[in-house]
Amino acid sequence: MTIDRKQAPEFRAIDNINLLRPAHQALDNGCNVFCFNSGDQELVRIEWIFANQRFNPEKPLLNVAVNTMLTEGTNSMTQAQISDKVDFYGAFLQVDYGYDNSLVTLYSLNKHLQHTLPVIKDILTDSIFPEKELATYIRNQQQKLQVSLQKNDFVARRAFNKALYGDTAYGLGADAGTFKTLKRDDMLAHFKQMYQPSNCTIIISGKIEPEILELITDTFDKSWTNPDIKPDATQPEIKSSTEHFYFTEKPEALQSAIRMGLPVINRTHPDFPALQVLNTVLGGYFGSRLMANIREDKGYTYGIGSGMSSLKHAGAMFIATEVGADVCKAAIAEIEKEINLLKSDLIPEDELSLVRNYMLGSLLGSLENVFSHADKFKNLYFAGLDYDYYDRYVETVKTISAERLKELANVYLDFDGFYKVIVGKY
Repeated sequence: MTIDRKQAPEFRAIDNINLLRPAHQALDNGCNVFCFNSGDQELVRIEWIFANQRFNPEKPLLNVAVNTMLTEGTNSMTQAQISDKVDFYGAFLQVDYGYDNSLVTLYSLNKHLQHTLPVIKDILTDSIFPEKELATYIRNQQQKLQVSLQKNDFVARRAFNKALYGDTAYGLGADAGTFKTLKRDDMLAHFKQMYQPSNCTIIISGKIEPEILELITDTFDKSWTNPDIKPDATQPEIKSSTEHFYFTEKPEALQSAIRMGLPVINRTHPDFPALQVLNTVLGGYFGSRLMANIREDKGYTYGIGSGMSSLKHAGAMFIATEVGADVCKAAIAEIEKEINLLKSDLIPEDELSLVRNYMLGSLLGSLENVFSHADKFKNLYFAGLDYDYYDRYVETVKTISAERLKELANVYLDFDGFYKVIVGKY
């Protein structure tokens, strides 16, 4: 069959999106296991996900430091030995810290799991955070922070988070001295409280044959027990700042970083999918209004965007950009103008149709493999939601009216109530 390249491909609307759903198994030690069995490759991704422990302002870095240093050594293996063993079997191991949860992730060929799983078991039960490696970690983090503080966008993001989230993990802005609060004994105690099976969710995705699942569950069930100390995943109350404007002057700056926004709902609220549509119109994709105005028309910036963050205990809508230092005030005025237009005028149907197709296409495009389906499940599971969330999301994107979006803009987009952070010149 010859393809006529002068003829555009047929346009097809996206009717629905089918998501893989996991099998669930609860281990005797309290650990929940979810399995996404799909694919032909003899490969699995296993994630051990732990709820972060209660944030302590006097020891604010424990969650992130303990997670980052899990692979720095155990009583039986050094950091180098851990790396060598994982590499030898062609596996990949990484640790990731998030505001609400910390992850240990292993990618491994099925045939080598009998060798790679014991490494993870050792890390999760016997990490020792050696003093030498801790000193190196502190020194490296202080140096990275020193470099990052020279970047206006980094400074603006920190100030914005601090204003919105105060003295919580979400608002943490460490300085060089903060890293000196890290003590090995505190890290060991934190590790024992947090990294236990009753505080763990295991998510397995890939080609999961029965013997593979049995190997994983046997490794992390009976011989992995809970200590007497109970994990505490509660968090302090969030108290946003009463001050809404922050300006850090940098006289030599060629560009000013702007970050503004306000606390809003998170994924658990019924309005969240609709607010995502409104956010996309405003600044959520390359054809957005903020891009069309401030980049394409005015030429104030190379890029500007808006986004929404959904955390376990908070949510926010924000706008971020870096503009020429001499046009900072003008750029903010244009941002305000675009927000006010959403509150006063209906979005034209052709623009709304473009946004609908973009959002549905992005969702469909994000489901490229079984790992992607597992990632979508995590968004639901840790927010306490079910799969009907994505049904509601798709239906909202497909059917929401311009009138409803205008209502939402008037409810949620109060520009006078925005927290506004500027670093550079103003």
